[in-house]
Amino acid sequence: MSDLPPDLLRLRTLRTWHAMWVERIDEAIATVEQREKERQQGKERQQGKERRPTAPDWIVELSIGVGARPIEVHVGGCYAAGKRRRAITREQALAALADGIRACIHCRPDTELGVL
Repeated sequence: MSDLPPDLLRLRTLRTWHAMWVERIDEAIATVEQREKERQQGKERQQGKERRPTAPDWIVELSIGVGARPIEVHVGGCYAAGKRRRAITREQALAALADGIRACIHCRPDTELGVL
């Protein structure tokens, strides 16, 4: 013997009611899965930042072409530094400025180095 109602109207009502609940449960599952995915992505981004090498203290921007030569000195991490660059030491930065290589007007490596 079945514990379900015998008539079609009540059976369809029960089916509609349960379908509505299954849909709500599916939406709740999707929401929790999305939050979990975003949390995991945030964790991966943070781990990526931790693995990323730190910016050098000083960089020199290089000219275009073969035999690229230094054209500008920057503080490491300067937003105005071009893509053609390499890390240098404090002593190399001082020497480059002494040799007449231009100091970036945005990050002012000459001021940071104490060069007048």
